[in-house]
Amino acid sequence: MSPRAALPAPVLLALGLLVSGLLAGCGSKSAPPPPPPRVYTLRVEPASVPLWRSYVGRVSAYRSANVVARVAGVLDRRLYREGSAVRRGQPLFRIDPAYYRAQLDNDLALLAEDRASLANDRVTVARDRSLLRIGALPQQTVDNDLAAQRSAAAKVQADLAQVAGARLALGYTRVVAPIAGIAGQQQVTAGAVVGSGVNDGGAGGTLLTTVSDIDRVYLNFTIRSSELLQLRSAQARHGLQSGGAQAPRVDIELPDGGRYPLPGRLDYAGVQVDPATGAVDMRALVANPRHLLLPGMYLRLRVELGRRDGVFLVPQQALQRDAEGAYLLTLGAGGQVERSNVVARDTYGNDWMVEHGLAAGEQVIVSGLQRARIGRPARAVPWRPPAAAASGPAR
Repeated sequence: MSPRAALPAPVLLALGLLVSGLLAGCGSKSAPPPPPPRVYTLRVEPASVPLWRSYVGRVSAYRSANVVARVAGVLDRRLYREGSAVRRGQPLFRIDPAYYRAQLDNDLALLAEDRASLANDRVTVARDRSLLRIGALPQQTVDNDLAAQRSAAAKVQADLAQVAGARLALGYTRVVAPIAGIAGQQQVTAGAVVGSGVNDGGAGGTLLTTVSDIDRVYLNFTIRSSELLQLRSAQARHGLQSGGAQAPRVDIELPDGGRYPLPGRLDYAGVQVDPATGAVDMRALVANPRHLLLPGMYLRLRVELGRRDGVFLVPQQALQRDAEGAYLLTLGAGGQVERSNVVARDTYGNDWMVEHGLAAGEQVIVSGLQRARIGRPARAVPWRPPAAAASGPAR
């Protein structure tokens, strides 16, 4: 026998009526609305952040001097080790001095001969003057003697200049470093004939090597003219000047991806804009005591163009764009989701720098954007950066 058959008919009827009443009561009431979606928000405040830009620069030596032959002759020997540091005035090469030594000896002999002639002319003038006083000679003879003496004196002066030039030429056979630095590779081998450039149309002497001072180096790069205006504005606002201790900073990335340990300083800003590219030449000065930076090397660098005040830093994932432009979702009065059109053109680290469109204290939705609907409420939960979230709740 089934349990239903065991119940009396009146009981079954009462139960049926009760169930029908309950079902009718449930159908007469609407379902409760779902709770507002949970979104993670960041309360923003204005900040002052440095304005950095990335460029590619080329290294050049602080000073570089070509070592050339200043007299013609046969290169005798090299007196330095290629690639080594040399001091100013250190001998680097020697040109065979035999010809120039003989030339100096010849000029000295001519000088001695002309000095002897001058001494003889002086004796003649003195003797003829004494004879003139007693009327033994006419005045014309004495005048001629004086003219000969003056000519001899001039010739001695010319001989002295000739001797000085010969000594100078003999000294040039020792080719010395014009500056202190690193002496490069020898360009002409011993035994080759080198020219001075004096008798070959003024084309210049034979290049022997190059000495470069790289204890400090220049980084040459270009920036847009609009960025130069930002730099000028920052310098005027903060009292900075290129080349000084407070000049804009330059950070350098080495070719292997590492960071160069010493920051540079902006040293020069161009005064002319290239009409073809709209770029301006810039230069930074960097200390290079370990000679890690070599002339000709291309490096990535970041230049501080000043500071930007009154901007709001917003995580990059919070910023959205559509046909109208950039915008953020914020929580307004009563927890309603609102759209805020903003201007954000630059980044700082992992954040956008919002220049316009936000006010201090606003709550920007960072996470949960897919659940937020403009005009509808949302429940705010403080957002934490991923690093902070991974470390667990704050205690």
